[in-house]
Amino acid sequence: MITLERDRLTFRFPDVHADAQCSVSFQRTLRIPDDSREHPLPPGLGKFPLRHVDDYANRVPPAWCKHGGVLMPMYQSEAMWLNFTARYPMAIKIAAGKINAVTGEAWTNELHTEPQDYVVVPSQPWLDGFCIAKGTIRQFVAMPLGEGYTAEEQLSGAAMHGGLQIIAFPMRRDVYGELREQVACRFMVADEAASQEVADMGLAPGGLMRQEIYEDEHGLNAWAATSSRCFVHLLNSVRFFAVTGAEPPGKPPNAADYSKAGLPWFDYYGGDKAALEGAKELAGLQSVAAKRWQKGEGTLPGNEPATPTVIQALGEREVRDNSW
Repeated sequence: MITLERDRLTFRFPDVHADAQCSVSFQRTLRIPDDSREHPLPPGLGKFPLRHVDDYANRVPPAWCKHGGVLMPMYQSEAMWLNFTARYPMAIKIAAGKINAVTGEAWTNELHTEPQDYVVVPSQPWLDGFCIAKGTIRQFVAMPLGEGYTAEEQLSGAAMHGGLQIIAFPMRRDVYGELREQVACRFMVADEAASQEVADMGLAPGGLMRQEIYEDEHGLNAWAATSSRCFVHLLNSVRFFAVTGAEPPGKPPNAADYSKAGLPWFDYYGGDKAALEGAKELAGLQSVAAKRWQKGEGTLPGNEPATPTVIQALGEREVRDNSW
């Protein structure tokens, strides 16, 4: 079962375990410079608002109603990341336009390990983009379908789906019980005419960022056969008011101005967790900035270089002892 609560998608599997629950929110963020340099993690600027597609059935494309799910506003070339809050271990697959964000392969409803095509929460606290290499991702950036920018178009040659697709599998009850016995405190809570004018948007690869996608340390057999999935439609923010009657969030600052103000960026340390190598298919994608040049559209607005001066460390770090 999936519910929409305070702009979060909450997945629950009470038939598996009373604790089998996790939430996914979509965080607004800085679009990092698309300049071939790796950048630390940008900050979260608050959650994107989510709305039930069914509430606006007469104002969105018929295909959206067929898919169900929720809709979310994003400005063109705005960036986002997914935040996972887990009370229970889950395997989660994420796709953009039905292209797997971890492997670059076409969407399937099953989990696979060769290569691993999912993330494991709560070990994986967030996902900021397409996994192109070990320790490196390309940021999720919203672009209109049909112009060749999105990962979907670059890999499949078609602009059919757009949006985001998510499916979650809870850990089997017996495996979870064994895990709790072995390590009691391992898992913690992390904190019609109108419809024709609504253009689909998809996610395109943006700038480079340092982020590891961790290997599944539990194994494929740890996950239950049951699952829940959701289609997240991306609606251009300039159309959000016409569809929902609500004002969209304001545009975020650019990365250069944010850095000049001395505000913090982040690095996350996952301890001794092993990271995935990344997908060759995704590594070959053209970024939004590169695609603009290829199309003769000039430089990407707001792509000025940013030099982070304040970088805060997050995650597991060893506590140092010294003389007392």
